[in-house]
Amino acid sequence: MLRTDDSPAPQLPSRWLTSTAWLADHLRDRNLAVVDASSVPPGQQGDAHADYRQGHIPGAVFFDINAISDHSTELPHMLPGPTQFGEAAGALGISETDTIIVYDSAGLYSAARVWWTFRIFGAKAVHLLDGGLPKWKAEGRPLESGEAKPQKKKFTAEMNVSAVALLDDVRMALADDSAQVVDARSAARFAGKAPEPRPGLRSGHMPRSYNVPYDRLIENGRLKSREKLAAAFTAAGVDLDKPIITTCGSGVTAAVLAFALDALGKPPRGLYDGSWAEWGSRPDLPVERD
Repeated sequence: MLRTDDSPAPQLPSRWLTSTAWLADHLRDRNLAVVDASSVPPGQQGDAHADYRQGHIPGAVFFDINAISDHSTELPHMLPGPTQFGEAAGALGISETDTIIVYDSAGLYSAARVWWTFRIFGAKAVHLLDGGLPKWKAEGRPLESGEAKPQKKKFTAEMNVSAVALLDDVRMALADDSAQVVDARSAARFAGKAPEPRPGLRSGHMPRSYNVPYDRLIENGRLKSREKLAAAFTAAGVDLDKPIITTCGSGVTAAVLAFALDALGKPPRGLYDGSWAEWGSRPDLPVERD
């Protein structure tokens, strides 16, 4: 039986996590789509698509967050429009009614962004693979090489624009305290003590924003327990009972924060898609350093 959006996962911290054992048992199910969402972090060397061709979970298709994005802006991997996304997802053999299992080669990194993206465009049963590809490999589960050749499907995309925070939303939240802006970048980048991996960006953070580095929510490539997730946010001064907008360098690890907040039953008001790639490039916007 396929998982649905309300399937409980009592042994895992999020209802949107699926175990490697479950996936192994259901790989051949109809209307199941497995998605490799691996991406190389900025400033690092590598080719995620080439790695996918070397070995991926059987039947998995590769989702390129840079290719499936808005190419009318210079900002990195911004959300595409619904028509573009629907065509791209359909070409990957995915329908909005499928059960979609997303993973990446880090355990939990860019997969969260793709999980969020599919949900933004109307897919209901989107899950992350607990532990991702590292856990799958460690358990000796099967891999296949080459490029998947899925049968094209129709993906009817409807964009939930209210879940996407724009620059003006963030400026307003910072000005009137209507929402807390929580940054997933490293403490050194947030403090302005480490350079940004993308050229041309100022170092530092938005005034009155909070810092919860995304890796503080992960242990051995897996989402931490709810208790540890809550502790990471509260230690940073975040009030989990107040609205939150997540942000990061380019909108990828902000989705890890969003995933963790959802696990706590506190889904964020929005994710700032432009993130620091936009804010840090604008000389008219204020920046603070510690």
